[in-house]
Amino acid sequence: MTPALLAEVMEATWPPLRRWQVGPFTLRDGAGGGKRVSAASCDGTFTEAELSAAEAAMAEPLMLVRAEDSALDACLEARGWRVVDPVVAYAAPVADLKAELPPLAAFPHWPPLEIARSIWAEGGIGPARIAVMERVTGAKAALLARNGDRPAGVAFVACHGAEAMLHALEVRPGQRRRGVGATLLYAAANWAAEQGATRLSLVVTRQNTTARALYARLGMGVVGQYHYRMK
Repeated sequence: MTPALLAEVMEATWPPLRRWQVGPFTLRDGAGGGKRVSAASCDGTFTEAELSAAEAAMAEPLMLVRAEDSALDACLEARGWRVVDPVVAYAAPVADLKAELPPLAAFPHWPPLEIARSIWAEGGIGPARIAVMERVTGAKAALLARNGDRPAGVAFVACHGAEAMLHALEVRPGQRRRGVGATLLYAAANWAAEQGATRLSLVVTRQNTTARALYARLGMGVVGQYHYRMK
């Protein structure tokens, strides 16, 4: 997965409300949906003047910086923008993640059931992020996992061509370390296979070592890294 493809899949499966250009910079309005849909990004070479123009056009200056954006990173550092939330992207073939699950262990549906919305809300994923999901135009599904006959976790998955991406995975605190996260990953892969997708990816903050250990254990590999800079 190239950095360009990763960015394309992220944008399609977790879209901002709107996006526009200021020189070589793409600016985004996430409508309160979080950094991923609100951060600007650079699409090539730039000048200091163009960076200043982009900065002036942002209500809250926030930039997504990829590994190949070393010049941008250095300029933002010199301007006093601090690094926040380094992110790691993981991916694996859908065929390697598919699994037979017990009936109702996790099931796809859309629109999200009220219990799915409640679990997301418990984890800080409120209406603005639900609105991001609603903006996705391709195939998409909410996944509700159950454990011990109780709702245990939820996630969102969407397709962009042969690529599927998982977002907003949330497991209830009392249900953690019981395999619920893995169940949601398997269910996402099963759903993605039904849509004809061949790869499943996701992004996670570098500091979330528990989730990263799960993804590595399931055979997912690192396919990209980026961080944000905030003024």
